[in-house]
Amino acid sequence: MEHYTKDSFSLTRSVGFAINKARNVLVTEMDSALKDLDITTQQMGILLSLTSGIATTPFELSKLLGIDTGLMTRMLDKLETKGLLERSRSLEDRRVVNLKLTEKGEEVASQLPEIAPVVLNNRLKDFSRAEFKELHRLLFKFLGD
Repeated sequence: MEHYTKDSFSLTRSVGFAINKARNVLVTEMDSALKDLDITTQQMGILLSLTSGIATTPFELSKLLGIDTGLMTRMLDKLETKGLLERSRSLEDRRVVNLKLTEKGEEVASQLPEIAPVVLNNRLKDFSRAEFKELHRLLFKFLGD
């Protein structure tokens, strides 16, 4: 089913525009909340992914977070400079770089579950439980997950 035509399409009324604007609002609010930890929203995604073990290499992180490998390398450089993570070559395959949080990185990551829900809940405060569940369902349907 086609939801847009060349005649009915309006940039500011499109789903893509709304999703992008919502993302930008959320990133701004999350970055502000993370300021004291000296990390960004994107860096938070890396730290939480490493903490949970769902991604342990730059390639896995790039794929999971939807970040190109060049930007991922620069973000990992910054996190390494801040002393939050370490890189090491795989013993089985020298082409693979494994990532591990440092003690400082683990400390920062441990604070994130106290911060992120506050930002998200503030943005979702006017949603009923049913509306939240439906938004969640529809966003993941949109993503094809």
